[in-house]
Amino acid sequence: MKYDAWFQCSSGCGETHSLHDVIYRCTRCGGLLEVKHNIESLKRRSPAAWIELFERRYMGTEYPYGSGVWGKKEFVCPIIDDENIVSMFEGGTNLFWAERFGKQIGVSDLWIKQCGNSHTGSFKDLGMTVLISMVKQIVSNGSGIRAVLCASSGDTSAALAAYAAAAGIPAIILLPQAKVSPAQLIQPLANGAITLSLKTDFDGCMAIVQKLTVNPDFYLANSINSLRIEGQKTISIEIVQQFDWEVPDWIIIPGGNLGNVTALGLGFLMMQDLGIINDLPRIVCAQAAKANPLYQSYLRGFNEFKPVAAQPTLANAIQIGNPVSANRAINILKRFNGIVEQATENELANAASRADRTGLFNCPHTGVALAALLKLVERKEIRSDERVVVISTANGLKFPDFKIRYHNGELDEVNPHYVNAPVELEPDYDQVMKAIDIHLANVQ
Repeated sequence: MKYDAWFQCSSGCGETHSLHDVIYRCTRCGGLLEVKHNIESLKRRSPAAWIELFERRYMGTEYPYGSGVWGKKEFVCPIIDDENIVSMFEGGTNLFWAERFGKQIGVSDLWIKQCGNSHTGSFKDLGMTVLISMVKQIVSNGSGIRAVLCASSGDTSAALAAYAAAAGIPAIILLPQAKVSPAQLIQPLANGAITLSLKTDFDGCMAIVQKLTVNPDFYLANSINSLRIEGQKTISIEIVQQFDWEVPDWIIIPGGNLGNVTALGLGFLMMQDLGIINDLPRIVCAQAAKANPLYQSYLRGFNEFKPVAAQPTLANAIQIGNPVSANRAINILKRFNGIVEQATENELANAASRADRTGLFNCPHTGVALAALLKLVERKEIRSDERVVVISTANGLKFPDFKIRYHNGELDEVNPHYVNAPVELEPDYDQVMKAIDIHLANVQ
């Protein structure tokens, strides 16, 4: 069956473009473009038939359909030829039943969607496989694209560099100097990307990138490009699939540039349009208090949105004061009866570490989401009998300095409640046994 998709202005003016066009904003009104699908053609297959197809493909070995993204190709980007798909078996990440942590806070049905268990260690792989595959398709049709480029606070650069390297396409990365972790910085370097470290923040890097991508030689890989959103929306579909096609009550997700909130909502809305699901979850966007423009807008009833000057935060990947997807995210949150919450440095660090004590290993951005969860449970907005999914956006192993400094008590503005520093001893049996006894006596 033939399926189709295209770019269309998200502001409602009706302008459309082919997905093969190197374009990101409407030429009439300047609004962001979004990917639209021919829903009527998708409806010719029944909801049960879509479910059967996705179940048959899921985590299989037929390339590229075993990918968590490309197993839903018809919902994502049906116009790409299979031979141009660049996949690293992204998606298919586990739902961690946070049983012990949930019992501690009074939520028995708590799950953590481990999106960081991916090739480059973050959910950004889901969108980048689509974007780079589309670039490969465009180049195969004779386009003169010289390179793909992005501004990044860490994880986007890693995903872009890896997928571009796999496709044999040059990648250019603009990073804010000294504002990404060493583990994040080494990823684009290792994959051979041209990495430019600028003496500014993410918003400053983004301003330069937007000027560069006026030149059609360069293809933009940030979430202004809604092809990224299409890959990321498979998180929603996969979560529902992992719950045997039931919709959870709540989804909590960290928000920076806000493409992830947009993608999450679009995935659920598409399933609803096609009759695969009937209900929608409530969506919570969690922001760092030092980079909280969406939270400030939420407090004003979303009547206006004003960028802020983002301050340094441990959750550096969401240290964004002028998110490009703000309007799209606001529209999603309105449709999903959404909430925006914030977390201080102290709250996010302790929330991440508290959950770590129950078997997780959280990045600071997941700490922001967990801190929001704790606040909503305390306010009784989330009930004990509701199913809650927290999106863990990146692997904690990418942030060793955050973990080490927490347990050494070295983080500014953080009063660590869950410190577990190593005990240095002489190689003496009695001393070792005494230390063990003291520790076990304090275990609750």
